[in-house]
Amino acid sequence: MWSRLLAVTCAVLLLTTQSLAGAKEEIAALAPSGLVLVLDEQGNELVAHNADKSFGPASVAKIVTAWLAMEVLGGDYRFKTRFYLDDDRVLYVRGSGDPFLVSEELALLASRLIKLVGDKPFGGIVLDTSYYPAGLRIPGIEDDNEAYNAPNAAFAANFNTIHAVRRGKTVKSAEKQTPITPLAIAQFRARGPAGRGRISLPQNDPAVGARYAGELLAAFIAKEGGSVEGEISVGLVADGLVPVYVHRQSRDLAEILTQMLIGSNNYIANQIFLEIGAHRLGGPVSLEKSLQVAGDLLAEHGLEDAVVLEEGSGISRGNRFTAHGLAKLLHHFAPHADLLRKSRAGSRYKTGTIPGVRTLAGYAATSNHGLVRFVISLGGKTGKTRFRLLRAIERGL
Repeated sequence: MWSRLLAVTCAVLLLTTQSLAGAKEEIAALAPSGLVLVLDEQGNELVAHNADKSFGPASVAKIVTAWLAMEVLGGDYRFKTRFYLDDDRVLYVRGSGDPFLVSEELALLASRLIKLVGDKPFGGIVLDTSYYPAGLRIPGIEDDNEAYNAPNAAFAANFNTIHAVRRGKTVKSAEKQTPITPLAIAQFRARGPAGRGRISLPQNDPAVGARYAGELLAAFIAKEGGSVEGEISVGLVADGLVPVYVHRQSRDLAEILTQMLIGSNNYIANQIFLEIGAHRLGGPVSLEKSLQVAGDLLAEHGLEDAVVLEEGSGISRGNRFTAHGLAKLLHHFAPHADLLRKSRAGSRYKTGTIPGVRTLAGYAATSNHGLVRFVISLGGKTGKTRFRLLRAIERGL
């Protein structure tokens, strides 16, 4: 009996070894100059192909931002936006960097606000954006019209972008839930493409994005039976006012992180990254505060030299990781793996793509080793190869 059991065990080990060897050969053939690292649950190397090189993570950096956010803010954290009224019924709005003030959220917010303060006309709207300094700049974010380069802001709608359709001089909203506003029409005429498209609000004048969010807020107030008779401007909350309404974002941080990771939204990622620093060190936000908090947390886990961040989205080429460093961070992020996109085979992953860089990292579901941590970094236009490598890991391990 024992000899038979020993024979069966040896046969299984031999098959497993052969399978692993085959997977290594397939990986080397698919990406001879690429980086691939696979570790089992105990941290043992299953595959280490060019794994000693550092690499630019691109949007895989969002895994680090998500881990930092869960550590500092917690999954049940909710962003807040505060509203004040003065004696002339001027509505003051103090933004706190809510990354998910989409049209549906503004509609919900307006409904609750009107129920609390009534539908008597407002004498104007003043937008207090002082939580985000005017000179704030995120490395890698360019001043252009691309939606993925939208500037970060204390108070902004729909990720600080406009989604519209232009036919000649006519501009209409591309979303049934989003009213078109005068500023949106002017911006899209000046900077939008012909036909359907999404543009970012300009970097060089943060007040434009704030005023657009204010116009949308006024449109949703009107839908609730209210109105705004005065101007929409950017300023500070008047001294002595107390909030008449504090809006708590309907989505908790865990849900926002899921949307950020699946959609790979740079704006959301850096809004959250900036809040990490301000939450721990006090407002207003600054990139320096967030980098300090991130550096301290990474250092606690011995990762200060292995995971180097310039910002939280991965758009900056100054972000540099080592494969072993990211694999170690994936060990700490494992309790939150369900925030990541899921493959048909049950793997959880995050992609990263910038010109000349294609990355993939997460947790691969394998037959012989269960859930393993993996890191893939390739150069050139090799987006599909990332997933061929992942399938090789799933099948061969």
